[in-house]
Amino acid sequence: MNPNIKGFFYIAIGAASYGILATFVKYANNHGFGTAGLAFSQYLFGALVLSIISFFLSKKAQRSTKVQTTSKYPKLKLLLFGTSLGFTSSFYYLSIQYVPVSVGIILLMQTIWMGVVLEFFIARHLLNSTKIVGALIAIAGTLLAAKVFESDITINLTGIGLGLLAAVSYTATMYASNKVALELSIITRSKYLVYGGLLIVVLFWNFEIIETFSWIIFLKWGTFLGFFGTILPPILFNKGFPEIGTGLGSIIASLEIPVSVFSAYLILHEDISVLQWVGIAIILLSVVLINLKKVKKG
Repeated sequence: MNPNIKGFFYIAIGAASYGILATFVKYANNHGFGTAGLAFSQYLFGALVLSIISFFLSKKAQRSTKVQTTSKYPKLKLLLFGTSLGFTSSFYYLSIQYVPVSVGIILLMQTIWMGVVLEFFIARHLLNSTKIVGALIAIAGTLLAAKVFESDITINLTGIGLGLLAAVSYTATMYASNKVALELSIITRSKYLVYGGLLIVVLFWNFEIIETFSWIIFLKWGTFLGFFGTILPPILFNKGFPEIGTGLGSIIASLEIPVSVFSAYLILHEDISVLQWVGIAIILLSVVLINLKKVKKG
């Protein structure tokens, strides 16, 4: 199969996996399963499986050419950046307790313009007018997709605040995925990011985990959420982005938005208005615009 086509499918499947998470978390909530137990189960399963895979691959790695480390303490850096992964899930899952999943995903994807802001502070020479316009378009689309202009809705500031905190954390996670300790293997990088996420989930939810966790939750929901949230997407993204590049990859990854909205419509029966779909289309357009030059260079 053509590498570009494989890369497309890797990223598309990874994005779809992320996209369905919130829907199933809220579905589990509606059936009496606590968020703390679900989040802990997700990261515990991910950490266990990635550790096992890493253990069996380590012997093979030792027999192969030794990887040259280009940065100091790469595993520690991944562990620290992985904390943003845990914050993302915790804030996001809390957010959808106050707002519909279709709104929660829009708030989470404010990382589109937050990434542009981060880029400005880290490497100003990478910023251009196209990215600025794209960021403004993303914000405009968000106002539509979040139903701000619809008179029959009540804006929940708590849910919006938590959703934006999730977006900030997600921006840090995306930065780590593309910039930190790239010399390490995909499994090793994913493992330490998930370790960091597990650490924060434990600290964030603490005693509530004891109250809501059970091995039934772990087996019924942790395996599902862990596979689609902490194992499959990182591996697929790390395989897909090198194949087709960051620009086109980012555009494909934005499929997470319509997948999340559509899954909420199908499973949770959330009402999605025409104005929301227009807003989502505008947000996707902004992603294309922001990454246009990267695609042309590729």
